[in-house]
Amino acid sequence: MTTLQDILDPQIDHSFKGFPHTSSPLRRSQIAAQNWRVLDGDLPLPLALVKEQALQHNLSWMQRFAADHGLDMAPHGKTTMSPQLLKRQLDEGAWGLTFATVSQVRAGVSVGARRCMIANQVFAAVDLAGIQDMQRKYDGLRIAFLVDSVAQLALIEAWYLSPKVLQSPVRPFEVLLEIGVEGGRTGCRSQKDAMTLARHLHDSPACRLVGIECYEGLGATGQSAADEAYAAALMQRVCEIAVACDQQNFFDNEEVLVSAGGSAIFDLVANRLKPELSRPVRGILRSGCYVTHDHGFYKRMVNAVNSRLHCSGGLQAAMEVWASVQSCPEPGLVILAVGKRDISYDLDLPVPLTFCKPGGAAITDAPADWKISGLNDQHAYLRGTGPEHAALQVGDLVALGISHPCTTFDKWRWMPVVDENYVVCDALVTRF
Repeated sequence: MTTLQDILDPQIDHSFKGFPHTSSPLRRSQIAAQNWRVLDGDLPLPLALVKEQALQHNLSWMQRFAADHGLDMAPHGKTTMSPQLLKRQLDEGAWGLTFATVSQVRAGVSVGARRCMIANQVFAAVDLAGIQDMQRKYDGLRIAFLVDSVAQLALIEAWYLSPKVLQSPVRPFEVLLEIGVEGGRTGCRSQKDAMTLARHLHDSPACRLVGIECYEGLGATGQSAADEAYAAALMQRVCEIAVACDQQNFFDNEEVLVSAGGSAIFDLVANRLKPELSRPVRGILRSGCYVTHDHGFYKRMVNAVNSRLHCSGGLQAAMEVWASVQSCPEPGLVILAVGKRDISYDLDLPVPLTFCKPGGAAITDAPADWKISGLNDQHAYLRGTGPEHAALQVGDLVALGISHPCTTFDKWRWMPVVDENYVVCDALVTRF
């Protein structure tokens, strides 16, 4: 039987990309004692790593932001799917955790989460059974998921009321009504549709309507005027529907959950998550990428957040991917030994950050004109001009920043956590 200790302190070995080839298998708790230094060549490259100081800053900063706005955090665990990071988010004060699938929820439950949200529609019989199974096994476990159509509700009811299911104890599913936007993903597009669905949910023996939800991140542009207008309109709809549901007594819980908040414009929804209802309201932010932040998309977005908050010490990029120069085949082009198997590229290509000789005695900022122009599975095309680029040699080291942490985390089974000198002080694993 897998224990919590096994989950938080797993064995890591050379079958994990980035682990030293000649090292004996080690428990996570043993890794800091090895005194490995990334820039000394103690670990094979390419290597994704997390910087401890920035990581802790982000964990504390976002929790304080939520508390200052009278909100709770249910961080989106799909970003990292790391038991160690999920546990740290809970220890930092998170009310619960958010996931995208029933399978992902198990990672949160395994580290002690007893309040979980699935920010997605659930309707397949195997998933509905999985939720009931977890709730039978873990006392006090709450799992709430999203509903946005009568068609989805019909599938839930068909499973819930089937003769086979009725033979064993089952409980109604906790659900949140999702509000969407035209051209976006899931969610009710009109107040009429939302209220019709809310009435059906309230009347259904299979569900208990416990709240209302939206996701504002897809409409974010990084331009404050446009983002403020967009978020205000969306949250006004959410609040109006919440009030209407409350007035018609559609909510089936003493406390109403109202949730939004990605990692791009979370500040613009934070003040609108506690509408005045006849019963208590718990406002919940679900930001996930904040935990490591990035050097690309979210950096641009949060620069605007910092400006709106008049904040000079906001989120910090905590993840880097280090690679070695593999070839210098022609002037202006250097090939790095890192590619799509190692680093995210879905929102933006990686960003050159710093470079150094092996040993890292002098780490230098990458010139502004250095660009990654393309990626293959295992190769990156680093283009640039000037003497620094021309002086790069095979074996030199280059650090790359990422855009969108989710799609870098899922390429690694483990990542070292390093101090400011790139000495490994801890480790994390992922469970995708």
